[in-house]
Amino acid sequence: MVSDAMIESAKRLRDAVANMVFSAPITHVYNPLDYAWEAHELYLKMYGNGHKKIVFLGMNPGPWGMAQTGVPFGEISLIRDWVEINTPIKKPNKEHPKRPIEGFSCKRSEVSGKRLWGLFKEKFTEANIFFKDHFVANYCPLVFMESTGRNRTPDKLPVNETQTLYAACDQHLREQINLLSAEWLIAVGGFAEERARIALKGMPIKIGKILHPSPASPSANKNWAEKATRQLIDLGVWKG
Repeated sequence: MVSDAMIESAKRLRDAVANMVFSAPITHVYNPLDYAWEAHELYLKMYGNGHKKIVFLGMNPGPWGMAQTGVPFGEISLIRDWVEINTPIKKPNKEHPKRPIEGFSCKRSEVSGKRLWGLFKEKFTEANIFFKDHFVANYCPLVFMESTGRNRTPDKLPVNETQTLYAACDQHLREQINLLSAEWLIAVGGFAEERARIALKGMPIKIGKILHPSPASPSANKNWAEKATRQLIDLGVWKG
């Protein structure tokens, strides 16, 4: 089954990044493929099956999203109630006091995930309808934090630390795209697009991009869903 192969691929990525070391100002690294594996495995088992026309690709887990739920862009209420995943989440080996992992009990909201999954729910109504042709993934599985708890994205890491990390992430992305026989890779933001174009070079897949839904992006804070929908229609990915 495709989902079984997807799970094995995720295990390889989980193990490949498990012992990577990152220098200051990084003080804490979370790997949801480890402590939230039960939820991530269930996500792949339920929805990582068969051909997908479109794969949405994010950068890496957010502290209140996938870090808590094990699901990319994992806004808690939407993953629990719409995607219908709600499993116990363990703790990372070294937990940052300002970024506790509380799993599906966490009261914080992941704005990016709320916007992204909210758009999918509004357009497709039921998760099974969405996942018939779509899948959501992240390029990098790790969360990076500084001593203050501040999130640090992978693109801010030094080149000597990203070489091995990106190699593992590139390989995993290629495996996912092959297994899902995806026709489109839709990058959520510029970093994901850059990495996808490098990792998937020469593969028979079309690559596009939508505006990242992060509140850190001023243009995303007004009518993000409408803007992203228009981008997908203009690309020919969704019908108007």
